[in-house]
Amino acid sequence: MVKFGILPILVTSLMFGCSGTRQVDSLGLQNGQLRSCPSSPNCVSSRANDSEHRVPALQLKMNPEQSWEQIKSTITALPRTRIITATSDYLHAECLSAVFGFIDDLELQMLPEQGLIEVRSLARLGYYDFGVNRKRVEQLRSKLLKAGVIH
Repeated sequence: MVKFGILPILVTSLMFGCSGTRQVDSLGLQNGQLRSCPSSPNCVSSRANDSEHRVPALQLKMNPEQSWEQIKSTITALPRTRIITATSDYLHAECLSAVFGFIDDLELQMLPEQGLIEVRSLARLGYYDFGVNRKRVEQLRSKLLKAGVIH
């Protein structure tokens, strides 16, 4: 008889069992803004009001048009990431996890008059993301800081 520990069952439940799949139609701008994060801890957003989901917006250092092009190039260079939609003020990229190939969605909204980029990153599947989306946004922030695109 094979015995399973509680930890693998718990991890599987947290990843798959608690929330099901999120529909891709929950992406994009709604009333001119990025959508809110769900209550689950698998999303971060610069529009969130609570510390669990909140990440700072990206403050532009360069002019918006140059910044946007540099941001698109930087996102394209992220591992296992591809841009799905890019307009003059909105970007959606899919990011695949290294081990299981789960898809996370990264969204950015350019606000040129405010010199800001709003950002949202969230898992499509599961309830908890082990901080992956926060790390992704901070990795993007770090690369853009080094490139002189943001403050």
